[in-house]
Amino acid sequence: MTTADLVIEAEGLVKHFGETKALQGVDLVVPRGTVLGVLGPNGAGKTTTVRILSTLLQPDAGHARINGLDVVRDAERVRQAIGLTGQYASVDEDLTGRQNLVLFGTLLDLGRRGARSRADELLTWFDLAGAADRPAKTYSGGMRRRLDLAASLVGRPDIIFLDEPTTGLDPSKREDMWEVVRSLVDDGSTVLLTTQYLDEADALADEITVIDHGRVIAHDTPEGLKRVVGGQTLEIRPSDPSRLAETATILSQVSSGAKADEIRKGMLAVPVSGDDAMTETVARLSAAGIGVLELSLHLPSLDEVFFTLTGRTASDDDQAATDSTKEVAA
Repeated sequence: MTTADLVIEAEGLVKHFGETKALQGVDLVVPRGTVLGVLGPNGAGKTTTVRILSTLLQPDAGHARINGLDVVRDAERVRQAIGLTGQYASVDEDLTGRQNLVLFGTLLDLGRRGARSRADELLTWFDLAGAADRPAKTYSGGMRRRLDLAASLVGRPDIIFLDEPTTGLDPSKREDMWEVVRSLVDDGSTVLLTTQYLDEADALADEITVIDHGRVIAHDTPEGLKRVVGGQTLEIRPSDPSRLAETATILSQVSSGAKADEIRKGMLAVPVSGDDAMTETVARLSAAGIGVLELSLHLPSLDEVFFTLTGRTASDDDQAATDSTKEVAA
């Protein structure tokens, strides 16, 4: 990969807020046309990183480039190339959805006609056309998030920063937002996504960077990170519950002596070291005349990876975020 292939580059980013060491040497690279997911516990430095990359903060040390432009020296040109959706909606709640988008288009020099045309296009895309002429303060939380994301896309940016864009959305609306992100990438955009939802990172990200205490502690593809926990898990449910113990013995043999645990009623699971375990298990069960209702081989979840790397689960982190009234240098 050449430098020309990298849309976002950060090297050694450092940022302190008084005694708080928000960033302590963060490195990031994002190739063109991909999604980088940035994960980390509450207060790890995710939002501070986004704010530096989007020119809202200046680093105390290190440097970053967007499309080859320095985020400090070339801040104005960087802002022309990016779109940003933060954790909280930035639209004017006294204006209608349409007026908000037209305002952004006017500020971006699209002209009155161009701004209205782009607003209509985005209102339709985000399923907001029916509420286009209502004040934004009458929108639901999910509608405001969609309007906020639409506002960040008015200028058709090549690079989009999404800082926890689905926080507070119900599951169906989160999946709608995922489809928007996929569409953006299909159209050639590059996305940096911070999220505390591990299933979101798993569903969208080509690569994932994990930040904790202001440092990058892991970077890989989702599948590569899952291998951090080690190995795979084979799960099986025999069709005859009376043969559960016999099935457990076969699984133990396949897994070189590892104990098969009953993780749910009638469902056994055992750690295995490779894909061949599936083939061998099927052969041994067939030879023993044991039928199965369910059989699967899978890597650990990102939640298990998160716990291995940070010492806490994502649900623990979500609760910490809920209990906190303000995230300090998030």
